[in-house]
Amino acid sequence: MTMQRRDFFKLAGASMGAAALVPSVLAADGSTKPALTDITKDVSPIGVAERQARVAKAQQLMAEFGLDAILLEPGSAMLYFTGISWWRSERLTAVIIPREGEIAVVTPYFEEPSVRESMTFGDDVRTWNEHENPFERVAGILKDRGLKAGRVGLEDTVRYFVVEGLKKAAPNFEITSALDVTLGCRMFKSAHEIALMKKANEVTLQAYAHVWGGLEAGMTPGDIKALMASAQSALGGKGIWNMALLGEASAYPHGSGQPQTLKEGDIVLMDCGCNVHGYQSDISRTFVFGEPTKRQRDVWNAVRRGQQIAFEKAQLGTPAGAVDDAVRAYYESLGFGPGYRTPGLSHRTGHGIGMDGHESVNFVHGEKTKLAPGMCFSNEPGIYIFGEFGVRLEDCIHMTESGPAWFTVPPENLDDPVGKLG
Repeated sequence: MTMQRRDFFKLAGASMGAAALVPSVLAADGSTKPALTDITKDVSPIGVAERQARVAKAQQLMAEFGLDAILLEPGSAMLYFTGISWWRSERLTAVIIPREGEIAVVTPYFEEPSVRESMTFGDDVRTWNEHENPFERVAGILKDRGLKAGRVGLEDTVRYFVVEGLKKAAPNFEITSALDVTLGCRMFKSAHEIALMKKANEVTLQAYAHVWGGLEAGMTPGDIKALMASAQSALGGKGIWNMALLGEASAYPHGSGQPQTLKEGDIVLMDCGCNVHGYQSDISRTFVFGEPTKRQRDVWNAVRRGQQIAFEKAQLGTPAGAVDDAVRAYYESLGFGPGYRTPGLSHRTGHGIGMDGHESVNFVHGEKTKLAPGMCFSNEPGIYIFGEFGVRLEDCIHMTESGPAWFTVPPENLDDPVGKLG
């Protein structure tokens, strides 16, 4: 079986639909090894003009939904709108986007030089010292933007101490959610964002081909994850994360703490990703180390069909929850479930994705949001059999003007289990 995997590896470039997808070189021992190089140099990060356009759209949505300003803490939302890459601590750093006027930043005095290095536009930075109340600076920004009262929306990950501090410092303002604004911008990806996500998925898919060609008996999950991390890094991926589940552990979607060592006949379930200029990939693959059993093939084929059903159901105007319902109906026809019960699909069919690995909206029962161009999702309807094994295939899709499109196309069978670029 080792030779079969190596033969696949040598031919991976052709089977994945791109002649140079997995370039190879001849090693000293005569075997063929991958020559992994950075493939991300042909894409550029989000620029100032696009971030300013995002702020302008947010301001339009603020007017539509009756918000006078929104507040963002460090994280993906702050980075999305402003380009400021910062971290959260007990000391407040925040961005305020008013409905009218320029953005402003509040940060500790000693952090100002570093924060300014990260800023891509705007010049209004209000600092506070350790003995001072930072929320008074926020109130001052609102006042200077001509606001004496109104509604301030908070991005949905803002912490509670910020809510309480703002209520006390700006009592004439109603504190509410900014989700209609932030989601209304971030849920619909631009062509540039789609291109960055395509590149991130290309990195992860090439890395999977590398790992599939390198599996050996006796490997631990740590060994396999290290191989995957090294490959994604060499290909240019950042923020790399990996999961590898062997044998029975594959039946539990996020794994088991029990010791695992790869042996003949084991399922290998991997869930891995990275980012390129802040935009995420998320791909799962299920291999069999050795010759698959009929049961392994049958479950793998059912999951692959489930993915295709989800893809075909994900049409413009369709409620996102209907995608999940369509997959569960098919699985139930095979005797799995019902609903979220195992053996069967114990989690949602997919999640939104972009700068965060998990974003709204989800392919989950009851979700009524209708699919529209620019929305991006994972498509991962696994089947899990507790005490035995699990299978998950995950590829992300994006909604175009004519319907769904794959970032990466799932593999067609268990003997050629990597897939190809969309």
